[in-house]
Amino acid sequence: MKAKRKKRHPRFNPPSTIFALVLTLGFLTVSNYTSAQNVCTDQILGKSRSQLEQELEACNKEIMEWTETLNKTKKDSASFTTDIAALTAKINIAKTNIKGKNIAIANLTKDIAIKQSKISILNARITKGQKAIADILRKTNDINSYSLIEAMLSDKNLSEFFVDIDTYASAERALANLFAELRTVRTLTEAEKTALNKKREAEAAARASLEASKKEVEVDQAEKKTLLAINKTKEKTYGQVLADRQAKAAQIRAVLFPLRDAGAIPFGTALQYAETASAKTGVRPAFILAILQQESNLGANVGSCVIINLATGETKGVNTGRTFSNGIHPTRDLPLLQTILGNLGRNALETRVSCPIVGVPGYGGAMGPAQFIPSTWNLIENKIASAVGKTTPDPWNPADAIMASAILLANLGADTRDFTNERTAACRYYSGKTCYTNGRANIGLSYGNQVMARASNIQLTMINPLQNL
Repeated sequence: MKAKRKKRHPRFNPPSTIFALVLTLGFLTVSNYTSAQNVCTDQILGKSRSQLEQELEACNKEIMEWTETLNKTKKDSASFTTDIAALTAKINIAKTNIKGKNIAIANLTKDIAIKQSKISILNARITKGQKAIADILRKTNDINSYSLIEAMLSDKNLSEFFVDIDTYASAERALANLFAELRTVRTLTEAEKTALNKKREAEAAARASLEASKKEVEVDQAEKKTLLAINKTKEKTYGQVLADRQAKAAQIRAVLFPLRDAGAIPFGTALQYAETASAKTGVRPAFILAILQQESNLGANVGSCVIINLATGETKGVNTGRTFSNGIHPTRDLPLLQTILGNLGRNALETRVSCPIVGVPGYGGAMGPAQFIPSTWNLIENKIASAVGKTTPDPWNPADAIMASAILLANLGADTRDFTNERTAACRYYSGKTCYTNGRANIGLSYGNQVMARASNIQLTMINPLQNL
């Protein structure tokens, strides 16, 4: 006879099932909590560095997702809906980038505070060490002031005299140790100051990128608002909107882009040359054009010169008639300039070069729109020739000059397209030095800042409208 089995209540779950359910719910809760923590937000106050870094990672991931969405919309047929979707994606990319930069700035601010605290501690150690050295020097001077006669005639006994000698030896050893420690602390302090300056530069770069993203959001939001309004009221067809864009693009392309010592060319042509140079070097077109625009502006202020003495390099201002004994370096650049001009069939006494900057040490003699001094041109001439497909590239030819500028800027680090590296490249392009030395601004910093502002304006107001057709 079989034993009767107890009926199981239909709503009753065995312990193993309940346990599994609890684990599942627990896992989901933890997962949701973790994902909630790893989101890109504006809330950065009071958070630890590790929390901020997790959020920064989430921001970067979000940017990638919106970029993928943007790329997909580009493949869709052109329409109001597609354009609005593309603008939405661009706006979200920029907004997320703003959040990421705020997080980066918060981390850098923490780092800067830590570095400043370390430097304060190290400076205190230096001050303490200097005081200790001064005390020891006074003591050793007191001991050294005793003559042998004074020692013999003093009321000290012999054992006391030898105690003073021991004190002197101890003082000397302490002095040597303090000097060694002071040198070490000074080295550490300089290293911390260097690190601090880099953090400050990175913070400035993040803030500049932040402002650029904010401007981009403003422009795109205005465009999106306009498209939504047109689509709603049916004021215009999509074809009419495209026609308006084409007309604006034609105006932008036709605007004359000034080039120093080479005359102005249409912006559309300059952009084409810059895009070709960018494809070869990785330097972004807006930055290349900003350098050339800055040089043209500088040329308008400084003026152009012609050589009046092929032996000394003396030059004369074309518009002012002022003569410069330091017109061009007589041994480093003048012979090379004459060779370059000879190969190009140009007249050395008629071809314009840059005038020296009044009140600034150094020479003039830079050539063409990109303002290469002959010795620098000579260093990369083969690369320029290969890139433009010419045996003899011409510094005064716009296409050659733009390519040359991009090649040099790439060599200076601008191909990374990072704000700090681009600005540093601009500073070095102008003065041969970085923007800062030991935390102090160099002569090229103002030039670098102006180039970055020009690059942002060219990208936002001239290049972007041509890309949104």
